[in-house]
Amino acid sequence: MMEPPQLRWAFIRKVYAIIAMQFLLTAAVAAVVVFAKPIPRFLTTGTSGLAVLIVAIILPLVILCPLIVYRKHHPCNFILLMLFTITISFTLGVVCAFTKGRIILEAALLTAVAVLGLTLYTFWAVKKGKDFSFLGPFLFASILVLIVFGIIKIFFPLGKLAHMIYGLLGAIIFCGYIVYETDKLIKSYTYDEYIMAAIDLCLDIYNFIFLVNVLSAADC
Repeated sequence: MMEPPQLRWAFIRKVYAIIAMQFLLTAAVAAVVVFAKPIPRFLTTGTSGLAVLIVAIILPLVILCPLIVYRKHHPCNFILLMLFTITISFTLGVVCAFTKGRIILEAALLTAVAVLGLTLYTFWAVKKGKDFSFLGPFLFASILVLIVFGIIKIFFPLGKLAHMIYGLLGAIIFCGYIVYETDKLIKSYTYDEYIMAAIDLCLDIYNFIFLVNVLSAADC
């Protein structure tokens, strides 16, 4: 990076500040979905509830497209980021509403420990001169395998063991993504790419849902 270290550290602080605000908003939206009992009840009764649920799952992907396009246009980028966070938080809230509170807490604690440990390790390793850009192709191939595995699970139920393997595979892959994206955050992103850096890291952390899969299957 041909820039002063102070500028890079200011960029890193800005990205993590945005991520912190996203998770505060996520916690608030998910809490409303979990504790407002009519919401999960509506989503599980009738075709209208199912339609809303499908729209809620698809909407973050729809918002992500203009968010990528306008990621450098302030304040449009922050407005789209807020909408993206709210919609994906609603989906996470639905998952939490139909999962035992103990399992959600365990998954959240494990995620926090993993994210903190991997982030500190990556900063230390990069300072020592290590490079993690080589992980990109392997992680991309792993995601393709995970997607195919998920499709197979939908059409051919494979039982509790396959459910646990799927969750473990997803958790391991996104641990790799946290290291990869943190490495990019330190070395690759330009200063005006703070929105994309925050989205990439947030999406990796949001995938704690794979730990929910593992813990739910183990609890059965």
